[in-house]
Amino acid sequence: MDVRHALIALSCCGAALGCRTVEERAVASNHRDWAPDQAVLPRAKFNCDRVRVENVRYCKHLGPGEYVVDYDDRSYELSRVRGVDFITMPFGPVPALAHTMVSFEFAPRPPLTEPEHLAVSVEVRKEKGEETFNPALGLAQQYEIMYVVADERDVLYRQAVAYDSPVYLYRTTATPEAARELLVSMLQRANELADEPEFYHLLTNNCTTNIYEHVNLIRPNRLLFDAGVLLPGLSAEKAYKEGLLVANGESFQQLQARSLINTKARLAANDPGLDFSEAIRR
Repeated sequence: MDVRHALIALSCCGAALGCRTVEERAVASNHRDWAPDQAVLPRAKFNCDRVRVENVRYCKHLGPGEYVVDYDDRSYELSRVRGVDFITMPFGPVPALAHTMVSFEFAPRPPLTEPEHLAVSVEVRKEKGEETFNPALGLAQQYEIMYVVADERDVLYRQAVAYDSPVYLYRTTATPEAARELLVSMLQRANELADEPEFYHLLTNNCTTNIYEHVNLIRPNRLLFDAGVLLPGLSAEKAYKEGLLVANGESFQQLQARSLINTKARLAANDPGLDFSEAIRR
């Protein structure tokens, strides 16, 4: 699907969802009646090699739209960052549309033997009653944008198990140094949005354009802006073609099939003895 046809589809999708009255929003705000799972913004405090991330979210999902919100503060040594995974979650009637996020892996901290993971997701910040995303409103500066820093059992379990929607997890070729720089860049951006809110825009300030900008910030001109950035559903194939995903000689179609985690996520959800993050990567 080319960009023109995708935009036509977006318009149709927006019309089908129906547009609420568009209010005048000249200035983005962090002070609205937010949906419970997006009411609290994360903050990161850096101290040499350590970072303390406040308000790491861990929603316990009971079913579609049913969850218990919880947050905690977590500390990490940046020197333990050893990789980053790229995650795509296709949605809607247009295959080119998807949500994307990243998840960082930390080397085990004794006495632990399993690595730790921390997910960062750039999202529309919805108010109460806005549970269904409207693409038309996403084009009209009617949503703010936020960075969600979360436990993987929150963001990945929600989509793969609670909503039974496809979730693809790809290992990237980023070095530990590049992954560490990417994490710092994203946490700094989360701090900036906590101080200076911005509007979300479906095409220019969304989940994938922000990841694209972070990558090019730490590695100038590493990525070109094209349909793979504009349309997040194409982003994994773009990353594959640019050598950013660990493929082991597989075609993109083979890699994509192997990267679908839904079955593994359901098995982990039904076995409390399994570590969720490790189980979905086996």
